[in-house]
Amino acid sequence: MKFLRFIPVLAVTFCVPVLSRAEVADGIKAVVNDRAITYAEVEDFARDAANALRMQFASQPDVFQQKLNGLLNDSLEQLVERQLILHSFDTEGYKLPESVIDNVVQERIHEQFGDRVTLMKTLQAKGMTLEQFRKQIRDQYIASALRNQNVQREVIISPTKVVNYYEGHQDNFKLEDQVKMRMIVLSKTSADDTNAIKFAREIKAKIKEGATFTDMATVYSQGSQQHQGGDWGWVERSVLRKELGDVAFVLPTGQASDPIDTADAVYLMFVEDKKPAHAKPLADVRNDIEKTLRTQQQALLQKQWIDGLKKKTFIRYF
Repeated sequence: MKFLRFIPVLAVTFCVPVLSRAEVADGIKAVVNDRAITYAEVEDFARDAANALRMQFASQPDVFQQKLNGLLNDSLEQLVERQLILHSFDTEGYKLPESVIDNVVQERIHEQFGDRVTLMKTLQAKGMTLEQFRKQIRDQYIASALRNQNVQREVIISPTKVVNYYEGHQDNFKLEDQVKMRMIVLSKTSADDTNAIKFAREIKAKIKEGATFTDMATVYSQGSQQHQGGDWGWVERSVLRKELGDVAFVLPTGQASDPIDTADAVYLMFVEDKKPAHAKPLADVRNDIEKTLRTQQQALLQKQWIDGLKKKTFIRYF
């Protein structure tokens, strides 16, 4: 659904709402034009993220409080931005058919609640009315649509910008020394288990006699890559535990290692190829760079757009 722009209003009246002391004490965090944003709204907006932080930093109350304060500040700014956008919608002559909101509401009910009965029970538990729910969806839809129109429009990233970013951020694309390897894993029942090391020596003997490492891994390995012939693909030293990395990066290409005995398992390794440390080729990271540059450009457009709205709208923080 595209917005149809009618004749914009010629002037915006900036009116400051009269707030009683009771209202301020009750937790008003900001006023955008004549719309107050309360602390309760900020808390509700941040609730899911706050719960995630509470779980993540359960044992670090000071860190949790610091992160929570930052989250609440960010949430307040997002709500302020939403009100700026809604104010822009009201004052710049946009129109939105109510039938569009009707359809969006029905889709939301179907996706989130399944049916209207469940919706009403959920709203009742939250202390919300159906009209408040509808208004919430309408505000979200308008904010998203105007944001798409003003910010999410297609941004063209030139090949020159991609190359310049690649050359200026080489550290982001560096890879360590790598080996392309296969591995056979034989689990031990205990640290004193000697059966696994004996079995590994038998497998190594079969490989020396002409059996392929891939076949031996497919038949005998107890590792997660068993059905891929023990194939780990290209790996860096940091991916491997030290006992394995120390062997893999000195093992000659095309040769199977001796059994590597650790506390929980015995390993046999086979290195198929090696690569020295290098930067990923531009062709491999071009899409990622374009996404990064597009995100940066859209963030700049977002800031410019919101800054422009702020200049035309009364805002006060408490």
